[in-house]
Amino acid sequence: MSKKIVLLLVAVITIFAMMLTACKPAAPTEAPVSQATTASEPGTSSEPQEPAATDGTKFTIGISNPFISSEYRTQMISELIETNKEYMDLGLTTELVIESADTDVAGQIQQLQNLIAKGVDAILVNPGDVNGLNPTLEEALAKGIIVISVDQELDVPGVYNVGIDQKEWAKTSAKWLAEKLDGKGNIVLIEGFPGHPANVARMDGVADVLAGYPDIKVLATDTGKWDEATGQQVMSNFLAAYPNLDGYWTQDGMAIGALQAVMAANPAKFPAAVGEGRCQFLNLWAEVLETQPDFETIAVANPPGVSPTGLRIAVNMLMGKQVDATKLGGINGQSFVIPVPVVITKENLAEGLAICADKPDVFLLDGIMTNQEVLSKFFK
Repeated sequence: MSKKIVLLLVAVITIFAMMLTACKPAAPTEAPVSQATTASEPGTSSEPQEPAATDGTKFTIGISNPFISSEYRTQMISELIETNKEYMDLGLTTELVIESADTDVAGQIQQLQNLIAKGVDAILVNPGDVNGLNPTLEEALAKGIIVISVDQELDVPGVYNVGIDQKEWAKTSAKWLAEKLDGKGNIVLIEGFPGHPANVARMDGVADVLAGYPDIKVLATDTGKWDEATGQQVMSNFLAAYPNLDGYWTQDGMAIGALQAVMAANPAKFPAAVGEGRCQFLNLWAEVLETQPDFETIAVANPPGVSPTGLRIAVNMLMGKQVDATKLGGINGQSFVIPVPVVITKENLAEGLAICADKPDVFLLDGIMTNQEVLSKFFK
């Protein structure tokens, strides 16, 4: 009996011990080793991916434009908005912050101050003065804002420039004019706004060319303020004072007004003319040829597309892409020099007119680099 009792106690104790063990919390197991991300997951492909704004941040780009009385600037702003929408659709940028109005240097400084106060990440500025904006642009740079001057070149350390080579652009048409005149004759010049960076560069280019043609006499120079109607009035005045002009050099929309003045005066022989790469000018050119088949002119495109190209450059810089400094030029090695997209002479006028067939008169012959072209040409 005592043996049975002992065995029973052992069994009870064993069962009790097993119950206690079952009630204890399980010992923690080693955390599972995380699996390597697979190439099929978004953003983890073994192929290089486009950098994106960190943690979903979208970049904000501001525009400062101090001159709106120009079809060039109207087309520029429209193309900037359109190009930025590409990046908005990709979730990379917000809507542009646009400061655009006819104003002086003090007014453009206020435009820039407004953009800085709104916390933009990059500023595209079409400057109205060679030096007047420098302290404000330096202030923006000090705040970490990328600053890009478009269409006109500035010499400010840290400020990039995006545009055609304005001096070479002017030299192209000035050299053409000098050669058409066989190196001799009387001409007049109609310039844009004195003091504007692009105008300064252009007039320097014209002077450089004419220095090589001492028998070409510049009878007078006046400003047409980059305005078609003003250019027409200035040219009318010139024709009244110098009815036997051999040629004239001008630029941008003033060329349309100048040609209209010549058409109104209707001299026996039309002077050789420098024109503009705008559909209205090409259409006037074709009209003149109907009665003046020997009329000679040239249209070198000054593309508004350099500004949206500048926007593409700004976005890529904000995304962390590295600029290839060996691809830059300009007065201080900080210029993205964009090729002139189109030059129209009598030899390819038909091609220019074909481009304009479905375009409004105000359309300027243009060229906007694609994002891939920008990366290939200017970035590492």
